[in-house]
Amino acid sequence: MKESTFDLEAAAGTLRTWLGEADRVLITAGAGLSAAAGYDYGDEDRFRELFPALYRLGLRSRYLVGVPLPPELWWGYWAVHIDDIRFSPEPNPLYQQLSSLVGDKDHWVMTSNVDALFARNGFDPDRIFTPQGDYGRYQCTTPCTPTTFDSRPLVAQLLAAYDPATGAVTGPVPRCPNCDGEVEINVRIGPEFVDTPCLPAGRRLQDWLGTAADTRLLIMEFGAGFNTPGVIRWPGEHLTRQIPHARLVRVNPTHPETPDDLADRTLSVPAGADHLLNALTVPHPAPDPAVAS
Repeated sequence: MKESTFDLEAAAGTLRTWLGEADRVLITAGAGLSAAAGYDYGDEDRFRELFPALYRLGLRSRYLVGVPLPPELWWGYWAVHIDDIRFSPEPNPLYQQLSSLVGDKDHWVMTSNVDALFARNGFDPDRIFTPQGDYGRYQCTTPCTPTTFDSRPLVAQLLAAYDPATGAVTGPVPRCPNCDGEVEINVRIGPEFVDTPCLPAGRRLQDWLGTAADTRLLIMEFGAGFNTPGVIRWPGEHLTRQIPHARLVRVNPTHPETPDDLADRTLSVPAGADHLLNALTVPHPAPDPAVAS
């Protein structure tokens, strides 16, 4: 299905109806939502602007997991990246549109994104489950403790020691406050990931879903593809199957497909989240009757 032949206004109308009929809303989101909001990890121009030294080394995107960089370059990258993605003070219009759309409807958020854009743009932090972690925390690499640490002062310290010309930080690299070992950002990359910070929200979400069996639950999924389908995409399908009156809206420009067995309770939207939210929230002027059709 191509977006050029897709009736976006009709889809927006269906979603508007489903949202009005819903008792509860679960917003689920992957990287595609933040990309639509302007934080595209694959944006080569933005990468070149933020990381000129890494660009000269031949790197072209922020997808750097597994790239063998020296520690001083790694921490230079993390400092600039996290400051841009996680601690930017500017509000984000797309996330604010989504917050306004849901309004005071009983809702939760589950996202694989680690940028805290939901919490920073009107969503209740106590109703956001982030199973993949948060750039706002860092942890011992071992790990020696289930405790995680606030990354804001760490990022500020690294930026003060950052040289844009070389892409490196000068001085000692960060160490664990507990054991003085190596540290890393608290995001799920391997089995050493410390999930302590996100577990309470996960339990509250499970309790909320546990009382949703007889409700009209609307799951609105944005930008969740197949990089980690077990985190967002497949759980949404499972919930739709388990809850008789649940509906699933899948918004994804490249992977909008929904399961055949859920065809009567799903809406596939092959468009970016920004296009759909604009169709839902931007007023459209009424036709001028004086203008001939």
